[in-house]
Amino acid sequence: MPALPTSVDPADPDFAARAAHTRGLVQRLRADLAAAKDERNPKAVARHREQGKLLATERLERLLDPETPFLEVGALAAHGQYDGGVHKAGTFAGIGVIGGRECVISANDATVKGGTIYPLGVKKALRLQTIAAENRLPLVQLVDSGGAFLPLQSEVFPDVDDGGRIFYNQAHLSRMGIPQITAVMGLCTAGAAYIPAMSDEVVHVRGTGAVFLAGPPLVRAATGEEVSAEALGGVGVHAQRTGVTDHVADDDDHAVQLVRELVGALPGPRPGWIDHVPAQPPVYDPGELEGLAPRDMADVLPIREVIARIVDGSELLEFKRDYGPTLVCGTARIHGYRVGLIANDGVLFSECAQKAAHFVQLCEKRRTPLVFLQNVPGFMVGRTFEEGGITKHGHQMVNAVATATVPKLTVIVGGSFGAGNYAMCGRAYGPRFLWMWPNARIGVMGAAQAAGVLISVANGQRERSGAPPLDAAEEAFVRTPVLEAQEREGSAWYSTSQLWDDGIIEPARTRDVLGLCLGVCSRAPDPGFHSTFGTFRL
Repeated sequence: MPALPTSVDPADPDFAARAAHTRGLVQRLRADLAAAKDERNPKAVARHREQGKLLATERLERLLDPETPFLEVGALAAHGQYDGGVHKAGTFAGIGVIGGRECVISANDATVKGGTIYPLGVKKALRLQTIAAENRLPLVQLVDSGGAFLPLQSEVFPDVDDGGRIFYNQAHLSRMGIPQITAVMGLCTAGAAYIPAMSDEVVHVRGTGAVFLAGPPLVRAATGEEVSAEALGGVGVHAQRTGVTDHVADDDDHAVQLVRELVGALPGPRPGWIDHVPAQPPVYDPGELEGLAPRDMADVLPIREVIARIVDGSELLEFKRDYGPTLVCGTARIHGYRVGLIANDGVLFSECAQKAAHFVQLCEKRRTPLVFLQNVPGFMVGRTFEEGGITKHGHQMVNAVATATVPKLTVIVGGSFGAGNYAMCGRAYGPRFLWMWPNARIGVMGAAQAAGVLISVANGQRERSGAPPLDAAEEAFVRTPVLEAQEREGSAWYSTSQLWDDGIIEPARTRDVLGLCLGVCSRAPDPGFHSTFGTFRL
């Protein structure tokens, strides 16, 4: 196939302005990632060192194979939440390579609030378990946790998506045959005690690791008994008496080495099933994506130019190019993996939805993973479009996306609004991975539209009561807080802090991140095609 054509001119002032804006966001992203990794209370670090323990970053460095990629998940989880100091929601996590085997890895950071678990820490743990389950990856956990953060216990403990779900999921991961290996490298208090207890194999560090349902302070308060952490739940208890501990380590380095040996003894990964050939680089420089990223929702994002800088050889076999042209569908390769691309080039019309539903069905039958590039203001609204069946046709697209069993990957490269978020495989529709560009925005609708709706509703109420419409000052009183809230809560930073996505990525890294994700998906079993119907030409 010929490469997609391009009209990008790096000397164009608009391109240069966009690139400068994106570089500013990337610099902010890098600074925030560095702070989330390294910004710690010196006293907490000193206490950690005094116990002879490695920092979470050092544990990870020793655990992972040298010079292999680490796909971090939730790197800015809890960013700006709580008191601003619960970096990464208290846990370093992602997908990394141990002894040649891809694993989901979680490492508590005890220098962040003593490793206690905040509500977003629970959410992050559940997300990691979902990744392990969907992609059949071993789950390796380096535990050093003081248990639930008690002042927020009502948000951590009782509900279906709270702390107890972690252990429920552990039971089901075990039922699925997904290996779970845990290293007890500090305190495993209260609920955290169940993590090693429900794992396949447990490494326990002598002297610093301890497992108990209630730590010494609670035992003292509840029973009056004075007992040390070591006597209550150390190696002597669990290696010699309870059997919770399977392998005893002399220190953190020894524990990490034992974990590597245990992962190395697991059965090898499955061969990949997704159609794959040797990769070719794009014809056009992925770095030029910085100059394509929109500065705001008024900027047009030429999606074929984006695709041309992500896919192998910049080649796309487009499907129904002239039908529903504001949605681009087609087959391409990313790092050698064949994918079906669905990308917004404007608002969604009925024709777009019908085209997408047809294309998703084809990819589902042909076992081709789907990659969604979101820049969607939503579905087209209005009387003409409702009479034309936009609700019905939108349902067909949403249904097809929701029920497709092939791996789905989503990148929000611009706006993601309303039902367009659902149709383009937002978080609620089960993508294996979802990433955002730093310029991305998300919400039920744009801020100006939301403010306009509220003003219209208020004027309708006033008209029915015989009152005059809002004046300019009253409209501003309604509009200003909506705009301010949307500016804050619609940003990629707010989204990623809430774990609505798996992380913010630099535009130039999009191709590589998708390639890593496709490799992970490929080595999980193919869930298989189950429909009893043929393809509907909708």
